Formats: sequence, structure tokens, C-alpha cells
Amino acid sequence: MRIGIDARFYGPRVGGGGLGRYTAELVTALQAVDKENEYVLFLRKENFHECAITNGNFTKRMVDVPWYSFAEQREMPREIALAKVNLMHYPHWNVPIFSRVPFVVTIHDLILLEDPASSRATTRNAFLYGIKSIGYRITLEVAIHRSKHIVAISQYTKRSILEHFRVPGGKISVVYNGVRPPVGAEKVSLAELGVQQPYILSVGNAYPHKNLETTLLSFRKLCSSDERTMLVLAGKRDMFVEKLEAFALEIGIPSSRIRFVNTPTDAVLARLYHDAALLVIASRIEGFGIPPLEALALGIPVAASHASSLPEVLGDAVRYFTPDDEDTLARLMLNAVYQPSAWHSLQASGICQAEKFSWKKTALAMRDIYRNFADRRL
Repeated sequence: MRIGIDARFYGPRVGGGGLGRYTAELVTALQAVDKENEYVLFLRKENFHECAITNGNFTKRMVDVPWYSFAEQREMPREIALAKVNLMHYPHWNVPIFSRVPFVVTIHDLILLEDPASSRATTRNAFLYGIKSIGYRITLEVAIHRSKHIVAISQYTKRSILEHFRVPGGKISVVYNGVRPPVGAEKVSLAELGVQQPYILSVGNAYPHKNLETTLLSFRKLCSSDERTMLVLAGKRDMFVEKLEAFALEIGIPSSRIRFVNTPTDAVLARLYHDAALLVIASRIEGFGIPPLEALALGIPVAASHASSLPEVLGDAVRYFTPDDEDTLARLMLNAVYQPSAWHSLQASGICQAEKFSWKKTALAMRDIYRNFADRRL
């Protein structure tokens, strides 16, 4: 059987922290567990050489077209047809709607349908945004209804799909992401990053649904009784980060107390996790949530919003707050900095919780789905 994977998102540097990591980890794990099937990986020029081949059944094919583009819709169907695959796996909903090759699709979340602020977050003018929004909805409808099978990364995401689309529950399988904590902390010093301990850490993009304004407002409350703790935000720098920087100044957080770390490498992330007093994830919506699991795997305390998939994924290993409760989050920050022993009881359960999720399990589940839904007549 010959399976194609649209791996153009491969790697956090190109595809971003969530989709990029999912694609890279899945490809890596599949190479380790599947010695039977053939795979064709469709990659962009930017990440073609980053994707290492360790299994002779895997080959790479360069398709250097951006996602969410007209070129994607025009060129991907031709490239997929030339590759002669029995089944395609799209790790995101941006499927080429004119391709006739059977496919499965992974849906990570439906944030653009469920969070109005995120759906309006764009640098385009109103006319272009309207076109983009219509195209998004059409492509998502095709992905949901024409797919042979849908993979949701959490029960929360599965419920969201069923609420928004008329599809039978049996068409959706929940396959959790894995967790593999970053390594290489010894290669990086906090001083090089402009970071001093103690600090509160947030990892990920700055899109509106991440609710980083609440994190900043809570940190401002902490600053009123604390003169030394820093807040470190690690993620890709974009217009949303620039807005957060302006907001931090507007609400009176001294620039010396906050640090934005742009596009951290795995080694930088490992260092930041290792020395953090607390990881905060304040999201209103998350399809899964890899950063808090990475922190738990490393024994780092986590404070998480009690929303969407986070309780499902993090269990009883973290302390929760409601997404807009600045006072509770400020107290958790202060407690983690000045009474770290109060969090020790969660350390063992956090490590155990993270161990429930592995990319090997993800790859084995996906391999079974490929077997069940490939068109072997090709």
C-alpha cells in the first residue's frame, strides 16, 4: 500500500509549533513503526532537507506551494496523481478540493468557527478577508464530508465536529497527540536569552484564543507584590505579539519584567521549561495542548484554564482557573514562585499523565486507519 502525507507543515520552524510539530513527530514515529507500507512525503523547499529519511519505504517529493493558496488547489492534485498513492493523509483541513485520491484528514480544532476574535484576526482588508473566509468554509466542508475518515486529536475536538457538521460519530476517530519533551537545555544559558529567575513561562503562538491578555493582567497583579519575577512568552513573533507588547506597556508592566523569545529552538525551549517556576496556559480553546504536557513530563508545575480539551488531556496533574479569572491566576503565579513545595505533590502525577501520550501510539493508530481506508484498487 502506498500512502501520501501532505508534510508541507513539517517542523515548527516552517509549519509553526502545533501543526509543524504534529507533522514532524508523526512522520518520525511512522518511520520507526511501519516497515511494510510505502510512504510519499510532500514537502516544501524550506523543510525538504530538514525531513530525515530513516526508513527505506519513505520517499520525499518537493511541492513548493504555500498552504491556503490558489497554487495549493491548482498544483497539489497533479502532484498527488503523479505520486500514485492509494490514500492521502492531510494533517490539517486545507485539502486540495479537486483531487480525487481518497483521503483521511486530521482536524485539530474548529477555533475559526468557535472563536469570533480568532476568525477576525487577519492582516487582510475586509474584501480579501471575506474571500478567505468563504474559501476556508468551502475547504473545511470538503475535508469533513469527502474524507474517508476524520481524525480528531481529542474528544473535545470530536464533539466540536459533531456540533458543527452532520457526520456520523463513527466517521471520527480520536487519536491523541504524543509528547516528547525537547532536549538540549545544557546548550543554552538564560543570560543569553535575557531571562532571569524566577519567571513564569508561556509557550505557543499569540492568537486571540490563547487569551494571553489574561496572562498579562494576572502578571500585573503579581507585580504589585513582587519586584523580581519575570514573565517569559516563547513563540513566533508576529502582529499578535506586537499587539501584546503594546498591551503590556499600556497596563503598566515594566519592560524589564517581560521577555518575548522569538521562535525558540528545542534547546531553548528545554532550557526555558527546566528553569521555570510555572507554565501557564490560559487558552479559551485548545484542540489538545502539547506545551503543558511537555512541562509536566519535565516535572514543571502547570496552571491551566479549565476550558475545552485541557481538563481531558491534563487530568488532575495541574491547577486550574477559569479563563478570565485574573485573581486566581495571579495567586497561582505567586504561590508557584514563593511556595514551590506546595506544588511538589503534583510532580509525580504530572509525569505519569504525560507518559500516557506517546507519538508511537499515535503512529500505530494512524497506521491502522491508513490500512482500513486506503483504496487498494489503484
